[in-house]
Amino acid sequence: VGISGKDANLMRAKRLERRWRDPTSNIEQIADLGFVGDPAAVDPHIIDVIIQSDLIPVIAPIGVGPDGETLNINADTFAAALASALKAKRLLLLTDVEGVLDRNGNLIKSLTTSEAQSLIDDGTISGGMIPKIESCIDVISEGVEGGVIINGKVPHAVLLQLFTEHGAGTLIERRRRKSAAGGAQ
Repeated sequence: VGISGKDANLMRAKRLERRWRDPTSNIEQIADLGFVGDPAAVDPHIIDVIIQSDLIPVIAPIGVGPDGETLNINADTFAAALASALKAKRLLLLTDVEGVLDRNGNLIKSLTTSEAQSLIDDGTISGGMIPKIESCIDVISEGVEGGVIINGKVPHAVLLQLFTEHGAGTLIERRRRKSAAGGAQ
């Protein structure tokens, strides 16, 4: 069932503000991003109804602003807010790369939230991967067990993630899990 975050007030949003400092005057300015928003509140009731009807919701990342305006929300941020509200076990984010890559372009199979933040801080993680990592860190702080970033173009990537021991991309968790032998995974 196709819906948007505006349906049944699923996703209330606030306008996204970005601040920048004018280099000549050194005065801080607020950039007008138009109709771009950030999640403010989630009411997952409509999702519960759809799922209980044995249907799969497909949700456009659009929210409703405080004055009823339609606000476009980053899909990763939207998914993270929804995962937190639904008390999901894991957030899966699909992209067009293997997962998080190190400076040599090799896949990093697992990261703790602190390791992920360090890779943002040192510039290893950049561009469009930053909102994905930040979304994973946010949901984990809200009680979701972990976030996974996988290549959605790989056939059966979600099934590989869900039903194999090693998954298909990068798993981000609060701390590393212990294996049966006692070592970190």
